[in-house]
Amino acid sequence: MYFYQPSDGHGLPHDPLNAIIGPRPIGWIASADAQGNRNLAPYSFFNCFNYRPPIIGFASSGWKDSVRNIVETREFVWNLATVDLASAMNETSASLPHGEDEFVRAGLTPAESRLVRAPRVAESPVNFECRLSQCIQLTAADGSAVDSWLVLGEVVAVHIDESLLENGIYQTAKARPALRAGGPTAYYTIDESQRFDLVRPDAR
Repeated sequence: MYFYQPSDGHGLPHDPLNAIIGPRPIGWIASADAQGNRNLAPYSFFNCFNYRPPIIGFASSGWKDSVRNIVETREFVWNLATVDLASAMNETSASLPHGEDEFVRAGLTPAESRLVRAPRVAESPVNFECRLSQCIQLTAADGSAVDSWLVLGEVVAVHIDESLLENGIYQTAKARPALRAGGPTAYYTIDESQRFDLVRPDAR
C-alpha cells in the first residue's frame, strides 16, 4: 500500500485525493451581486446533502465572487453541466475581473428564474433555484481556519427538461452529466451500460 501523510505532501506527480473521490458532480453556480452583475463558475467540490428540505452545497477555495454574491443576496442557481456544455462550462472557470460576465464569455444565455433573482443557464437541462442556508468557513482538525468556504443552499425551485423524464422518472445517464475526475484535465460521463441496481436490505 502506498502510504503518505497529507501534511507532509503526497510525493506523487498529482494529488490523488480528488481522483480517488471521483468522478464528482460539478457545482455550476450562477449568482448575481446586489447590483445585478452576473457570475457563473464551476466548482468540483459539490453534492446534495439533504432530502427535505433539499439542500445542496459546494466548497470554494478562497472567498470568490460566487461566495461574495451569495452571502450578499442569499440566492444562487445550480445548473447541470452536461457533456454538450462541457466546453462552455470550462470557459466559465477562467479568473475574470469582478463584474465581468461569464455568461457572455462562454456564449451562454441567462434565463430568468421563478423565485430567485440569480439567473439560470438556459442551455442547461436542469436548474435548481436556491436560497442560502449556511456559509461555513472550514477548519482543520486543530481548529485553525482554512481559506475554503462551504456554501449550503435550500433548493426552492427545480427546472427539468421533460425529455429527461420517462414515466415520471428522471434518467440520470440520458442527461450525459459531465463529471470531474482527477488530474488537471480529466472528466468522465456515464451511460446506461454502466448501471447496476441494488435493493437495500431490510433491517434485522
